[in-house]
Amino acid sequence: MTTSVLQQWFPWVETPMIANGPMIGAACPKLATEVTRAGGVGFNQCVVDVSADCPNLKQLDEELTECRQLLGDQATDSSGRLRVGAGFLGLHPSFPEFVSTALPILQRHKPVAVWFFAPATAPTPHHKPIIQALKTQISPAPSVFIQVGNVKAAREAVEDGADVVVCQGIDAGGHQFRRGMGVMSLVPEAKEAVEEMGKDKDVVVIAAGGIVCGKGAAAALALGAEGVVMGTRFTVSPESSYPDFRKALVLKTSDGGNTTLKSWFNDKIAENHKWGEIYDGRAIIGPIHDKFMAGASLDECLKELKEGYSPEEAKQLINTWAGTGVGRVRKALPAGEVVKEVREDAIKTMRALAARYS
Repeated sequence: MTTSVLQQWFPWVETPMIANGPMIGAACPKLATEVTRAGGVGFNQCVVDVSADCPNLKQLDEELTECRQLLGDQATDSSGRLRVGAGFLGLHPSFPEFVSTALPILQRHKPVAVWFFAPATAPTPHHKPIIQALKTQISPAPSVFIQVGNVKAAREAVEDGADVVVCQGIDAGGHQFRRGMGVMSLVPEAKEAVEEMGKDKDVVVIAAGGIVCGKGAAAALALGAEGVVMGTRFTVSPESSYPDFRKALVLKTSDGGNTTLKSWFNDKIAENHKWGEIYDGRAIIGPIHDKFMAGASLDECLKELKEGYSPEEAKQLINTWAGTGVGRVRKALPAGEVVKEVREDAIKTMRALAARYS
C-alpha cells in the first residue's frame, strides 16, 4: 500500500493526504471546499437523522449544492464525482432508512467520499448493506471512510467494506469510543489487522486524534498511516461554522491534557442522550466540569447550570469540543493555509529525521 492509491481515488490530492473531520457544528461547505482546493479531502458535517423529509437531509442536499457552486469549474473530478465528502452518524433510529432517503441525494450529487461513524450497535458490523448499496447504486462509487477507535472496530470496518479506516485516538476532540486507544498504539496494530484482512483489495488506514501540526502528521505517517484527519485545528479557521465564542475558547486554551475532559459527562450535562453507552466525548473544561470532578453529582451540576447561569452563559460553559492538541492551536488560519502548512511541515520533519539518522 502506498499513498499512490489515495491519489488514484482522489487525483487532486497532494501527499501526505490531509482531511478535515466531518464535525457537526463546525464543518461546512466553505471549510470543506477550501480543504479540497488546497489538495486535501474536505468533508461537510455529519448527518444524524435520515428519516424521510427531515431537515437534516434537506441540509445535506443544500450543502452539497453549495459545495458545487463554491468549487465552480473545479467541482468534479475526471469521473464526474463532486470533490468533497459527506458524513453520517449511524446511531440514530432512522439509520436503517438510509437507502431510501439519503442514497438518492448521494446519487444526485456523487460526492467523492462518504464517511460513517457511530453505529448504534458497535460490536456488530453495521454498515455492510448500506456500503453495498453505495457501491452498486452510485456510479462512480464513492470511497467509504469508517471511523473507528479500537482494533476490533477496525476489523469490523473492513468486513463492512470500508475503503478507508480512520483510526481515531483518544486524544481527539468530540465524540469517540469510550473503549478507545491512543494513536500511538491504535494505528500500527489496526494497520496490521487491516492489511491481513484486506489482502484482496486496497484498504487505507489514516490517523486522527490530537493531530494539529506537521510534526503530529509526520508521527502518524511513521506509525503506518497513509494520511491524517484534523478537527480541532480546523474549528478556528474563518471558514468553520464553529461559533465565535467557541473559536475564542479554543484559541486561548493550552495544556489540553489538563484543560479538556474525555467523559460521558459532556453529553449528560447537555442532556444529549443519543450517544448511549458506547461513546463519549472530549471537550474543554469549565466551572461545571470542575464541580463534577470535585465530586458533585450529575444532578447537582445540572441544577447549577440551569439556576446559576443564564441560558446563553450556560451554552458557553459546555460542549466546546476540542482535542488534547488544543494548546498548539494558537492562531486562526484559513483552512487552505492549514492544509498547506501541515503538509509542508510534515515533509520537512520527515526529511530532517531521515537526514539525522541516515
